[in-house]
Amino acid sequence: MRWPAEWEPHQAVWIGFPGDPEEWPVGLVEAQREVAAFANAVADDGAGEAVVLVCRTSADAEAARLLVRSPVGIIVEPFGDIWLRDSAPIFCASSNGLLGQNFGFNGWGGKYAMAGDQDIGVRLAERFDLKVRERDWILEGGAIDGDGAGRLITTAQCVLNDNRNHGLTREKAEARLQAALAVAEICWLRDGLAADHTDGHVDNLARFVAPGKVVIPEADTADDPNSQIFADAAKQAKASGLDVARMPSAGLYKIDGEIAPASYMNFYIGNSVVAVPQYAAANDSKAVDVISALFPDRKVVGLSSQALLRGGGSFHCISQQIPEFP
Repeated sequence: MRWPAEWEPHQAVWIGFPGDPEEWPVGLVEAQREVAAFANAVADDGAGEAVVLVCRTSADAEAARLLVRSPVGIIVEPFGDIWLRDSAPIFCASSNGLLGQNFGFNGWGGKYAMAGDQDIGVRLAERFDLKVRERDWILEGGAIDGDGAGRLITTAQCVLNDNRNHGLTREKAEARLQAALAVAEICWLRDGLAADHTDGHVDNLARFVAPGKVVIPEADTADDPNSQIFADAAKQAKASGLDVARMPSAGLYKIDGEIAPASYMNFYIGNSVVAVPQYAAANDSKAVDVISALFPDRKVVGLSSQALLRGGGSFHCISQQIPEFP
């Protein structure tokens, strides 16, 4: 069994579409537009993978149809919120075909437990005739990143948090990750971004961009709340033997006066397009330039994610890819 890297070919991607006004009291329409723009970009007029927008209700599906182009599919499957990276299975390639590893989900440590999120992954897999294996412990897809060559990066703040799996030690976590995802080397970072309600998902902090190579932000202003977190993550990654590339941080970013976890790391790597979050921040274009250099074989596009960030995440958080079976 092998867990393919995100830059390897996909047959499809599921993307959560926002629609619940209780969860999106401010900026729902804007968030829908951002998600639709992301879906359209990844579909790439039919040149990318098959894109499937997952909607809670038929009314949400109608709203989605007004915003997307024809290559984007739309289905209705009830769920609590749109973060399919965390609630959908993680797909590996096994000797018998694709196998989704379906982990437990408890609303990011019990903070946002919502009806439908616990079984949305199984329902989506059944709908698309994909096999899954149930794992009896809690893990979100945004908490880990892999390079397709047996390496995984994560944060202790999230994976070893008692609000996920009480009493889980690093040794036990490594054994479980190795068994579920066939990884051989695990790089443990300490903490994720400030004000990240996920308790430090690594997909906001460090991402693999090639086998053995990660990209990590770097603060360029004195008021960046994650300056030390970035520096420590780069130090730990290098100590683990990884090649580390740096890129500018989104910097200090506030929503309604409160620090928000704005991160360019929440990019999504599609078959033909890489979608990079944009926040109307000083380093937006620099982030696109750096990621363009890291993925010269793809179109790299910057897309607004300001409304999505109000919900706590961005493009990587709302998507889960299904690899092509080699």
